[in-house]
Amino acid sequence: MTMTRREFAGTSLAAAGAAALPAAGAAASTRETRPSTDSGSPATARAPRAGRLLILGGTGFIGPHMVREALARGHEVTLFNRGRSNPGLFPGVETLIGDRDGALDALRGKEWDYVIDNSGYVPRLVRDSATLLRDSVGRYLFTSTGSVYDFDQDELPEDARLLEVTDPESEDVGRYYGELKVMCEEAVQEIYGDRGTVTRLHVVAGPGDPTDRFTYWPVRIHHGGEVIAPGDMDNPVQFIDVRDLAEFCMHLLEEGTGGTFNVAGPALDRTRMDEFLYGIRATVTTPVSFTWVDEDFLRNREPPARFPLWYSHRGPTRGLAQVRSHRGVEAGLRFRPLAVTARETLDWFLGEPEERRTQLQLNLERDARILADWKSR
Repeated sequence: MTMTRREFAGTSLAAAGAAALPAAGAAASTRETRPSTDSGSPATARAPRAGRLLILGGTGFIGPHMVREALARGHEVTLFNRGRSNPGLFPGVETLIGDRDGALDALRGKEWDYVIDNSGYVPRLVRDSATLLRDSVGRYLFTSTGSVYDFDQDELPEDARLLEVTDPESEDVGRYYGELKVMCEEAVQEIYGDRGTVTRLHVVAGPGDPTDRFTYWPVRIHHGGEVIAPGDMDNPVQFIDVRDLAEFCMHLLEEGTGGTFNVAGPALDRTRMDEFLYGIRATVTTPVSFTWVDEDFLRNREPPARFPLWYSHRGPTRGLAQVRSHRGVEAGLRFRPLAVTARETLDWFLGEPEERRTQLQLNLERDARILADWKSR
């Protein structure tokens, strides 16, 4: 089955494994990397440099969390979008109606302290907005992606090798998602210099996620029964809670921090697949067991069996879940525990309308066939 690079980065290759490790969940479910204070968490503390914030977008998945975080920290927020998605989501927030492709007039003649660009995918359009706002804003934060990296590397710090741009004239986001983001980053850096900030996101998880890449696992484990644990127990799993992302972005703006930062958790140290699965299991009461199924067995099926957030640590995609976020942690990035993200995402999902919940496919019949074939081999 042919997949674009963007589709591949958003799904999972099934992979290799051995036997379960019963006690593995304890570390994942109790790990706490967020500092606690008596005065409240960063999400509720008033910002030391509250100001005027413009968000390009703001009504999708990531944007609303950033809006709420900014408002909680005392910022004055303005949204710029086409007014089509969730137009009444923030009735008390100023919304400027326009379009990044040739309709930026609503942004003219105004000033902001900060800009968050969540909706930039095409370099031409990012360059247009960044240029227009250059003399009207203090800092421009561009939301990029870990897909800018060449995955054929053992690990991915911020200075790892990026994709080579093979067709700089194309604006085909589906085909050249990562390459286009590389050029978007370059445009922001060129126009803003040290007033520019770039965040490279991994899979974003948490309440409101429309992709179900992380959500699949809490929902599947909550459903109970025998669950396929794909591949090796020590394969790394990475994601970032959307609320940790929002807090970090606001922190970077308030502190005036420039540069490029990977944003991938759920911890600074690698999280193993067994830690991930047993950590989620610790948040539910449903009877559940895991059966580890070998990577080659899963990949050689027709069609190959894939699972969200599972990426092979073999071959040319091995860097996909080896993103290093040390620079971000040094700059203030914090991670809430896996158990918190899992439980709160599950609670959100279970409260959604049935029509939305049925969009998540658990593939129970497929998995039952795989398990039967695995045990009879």
